[in-house]
Parts: sequence; structure tokens; C-alpha cells
Amino acid sequence: MNILSNANAVVRDHFIIRKVEVIKPFFWLIRGWQDILRHPSISLAYGVMISAMGVMILIFASNHIYLIAAAISGFLLVGPFLSIGLLELSRQQEHGKTLNFDDSLAVLTSKITPLRHFAVTLLVISIFWFIASGLVFFVMYEDIIPSFKNSLWGGFLDMITPQQVALYLMIGGILAGIVFVLSAVSISAIIDSQITALDAMLLSIKVVLTNFPIMVVWASLIVVLTIIAFSSYLLGMIIIYPLLGHATWHAYRDLVEIKK
Repeated sequence: MNILSNANAVVRDHFIIRKVEVIKPFFWLIRGWQDILRHPSISLAYGVMISAMGVMILIFASNHIYLIAAAISGFLLVGPFLSIGLLELSRQQEHGKTLNFDDSLAVLTSKITPLRHFAVTLLVISIFWFIASGLVFFVMYEDIIPSFKNSLWGGFLDMITPQQVALYLMIGGILAGIVFVLSAVSISAIIDSQITALDAMLLSIKVVLTNFPIMVVWASLIVVLTIIAFSSYLLGMIIIYPLLGHATWHAYRDLVEIKK
């Protein structure tokens, strides 16, 4: 309780949480797109990296449907951290600075401790998701889990009940929601201030609770764009990932102010 009380005091004493209009998430995307146009080669390089990584993971996971959980876990862990460079590009753009790709990652060195602690939190959630997915699939099949190919083309939905699908989606949705709440502004706050990982996560929770309807809209936009990216065989991820990364910075700037 002492740790949480101290973290709460840090957030209260050093940050102001603003309330914004429900339409703001759409403006975050517009500003994110403008940042892509300012740094097209670097921004799209991040998109290509995450897209290529996703393709490799899905090719590996396609041999067994259970491994899809591992693929999702990988994105859950790696995704927010690959966006650090995009956040830094947007942050430095506000100061009129032009960065190259290496410069965009320099913040990893200066903020290594809080970022490492935040990574551990996401790693724990990812491991829990992987284990939970395995348990759900075990309950579904009570035997050897079929390959992804057989499940997809052999009537996957005929093999399981709607309740089992709902259970899997519910668990995944809850964990994805937790990650969103913890990371909505956390990484941006870490690279923009001297905040610790715990303080950053508490700040993120407070931001989401203060602007709950707006953050529901923002989370929904992220889900829709992510679905579009995956439905295009991850080609759309080349643009959508940097778009969301840059937009996340602008969300932070609208939602949080550092006290002078």
C-alpha cells in the first residue's frame, strides 16, 4: 500500500490529467498521419519491421492453433516497445528536431530502467495469456489440439461451442483491456519525464478512468485498425502500426500535462 500511495502522490504532484472531447481520438489519428508524412522513411521502416515480424510469427504458429496464443503474446509484449521510436519521433518533432532511425531509439538507453520494469509487467501478462489460452483450448478439445490448417479448413466452429469461443475471446479481451489501460500513456510519460514504471502505469490508469468514454472510443479505433491490418495479411500494418504509434503520442499530449 505504501508503494501505491507514493506512486499516487507522484502522479498527483507532478501531472495534470485533462478531460478531452469524445471526438479527440480521430484528431490523434490525423496528427499521427501528419507525423508519418514528416518522417515517411523512418515511420514506415517501423511498420515494415512489425509487419515482417508478424508474418514470421504467424507462419511459425500456423502449424498448430495453440501457437497462435504465442503469436498474440509476442505482439502484446513487443508491440508497445517497438513504438518507442515512433513516440520519440513525434516528441522531438514538437521541438523542431529532425531525427534519423538510430536517434529515434536513443531514448532506450536514457530510460532503460523504467522501460525494463514496464517490459516485465507486459511479459507477466503475456505469459498468463499463453497459459490461459492453452487451458481454454484443452477444455475445448480435451485431446490433442488440431493444427491451425485443419481447424480453419476443417470446420473449426463446428468443433467447438459458441460458449467456448466466447470464453476464449473474453479472456483475451480482458487481458488486452488490462494492457491498454496500463500502457495508454505509460511509455509516452516515461520518455517525456523522470517517472518510474509504476508511476507511469498508475498515471495511465487514472487517465483512462478520467476519460473513460473517450478511451473506449480510442481502444475501439485501435481494435478496428488492427483487424484491418491483420485482414490484409499484415500489409496494412506497414502504415497502421506507425499511425497508431504516432497517434499515441498525441493522445498523451492532449490527456496529460507535466506541472511546472
